[in-house]
Amino acid sequence: MFEDISKIIILSDMDGTLLTYDKKINEQDLYAIRKFTDMGGKFTVATGRTIQTFEQYQRALDLHMPVIMYNGAMIYDYVNRKILYSQALPDISREITAEIMGFMDECGGEVLRSDGTYVFSLNEYENLHTILCNIEPEYMSIDQIPEGDWLKVLFALKHERIPLLENKIKRLGYYQFADFVRSSDIFLEMLPKGISKGSALNQYRKLDGMADFTFVAIGDFDNDIEMIANADIGVCPANAEELVKTVADIVLKNTNDEGAVAELIEYIITECGKL
Repeated sequence: MFEDISKIIILSDMDGTLLTYDKKINEQDLYAIRKFTDMGGKFTVATGRTIQTFEQYQRALDLHMPVIMYNGAMIYDYVNRKILYSQALPDISREITAEIMGFMDECGGEVLRSDGTYVFSLNEYENLHTILCNIEPEYMSIDQIPEGDWLKVLFALKHERIPLLENKIKRLGYYQFADFVRSSDIFLEMLPKGISKGSALNQYRKLDGMADFTFVAIGDFDNDIEMIANADIGVCPANAEELVKTVADIVLKNTNDEGAVAELIEYIITECGKL
């Protein structure tokens, strides 16, 4: 599985995995990533972020491989500034979003398109999201947001209200039009039907030159489960949700704050006989 380091690609989640709790990249992880790529390995990211909000991390990581974005709705090539794959929500998503806000008006929320982020409801949790992700959004009502290219909708709500929102969505039958997944304990995202980081990984395998690569995926939360399950080797940090740990092939000793990605990379390098 790990015989040729040049045929290994690591797909890493950001929040709770590669990023520390203050949204920075651990220097230990950054050093390990550079060591891994200098030895011929490939490294990239699978994130819920947009093209614009990931830019700061792209500069720090200097990724040469395409990035999975919008929790699987897009694969983007930063080197050539090109969308390689994209799947948008159906047009009815505007109506669904308005209906959700009608019965859960305390929700914060935003629509993410390839051209940026559109905040339609600002509460303390949505405001926290814009600060943590360094978002400079447009603020407008749901009916003012441009049509088409809705890659995902994020709802922000205090964590004890998220299960109530999920149950209401199920009762109203919205799952026939879109998928809903938690990306943290205060965020619930609406994604195109059948779209996840796992489905994007399967699309990634179809990109030119990727067919014979070993994919190693690491993540910590609900929205990472399908990616971990669909990878050749699925991994999670010590701080991962318990359900994620049951899916992963490897549960690391370190948390995201302790250099979990670096631990994974050292394991791979050792397995390849490079130490």
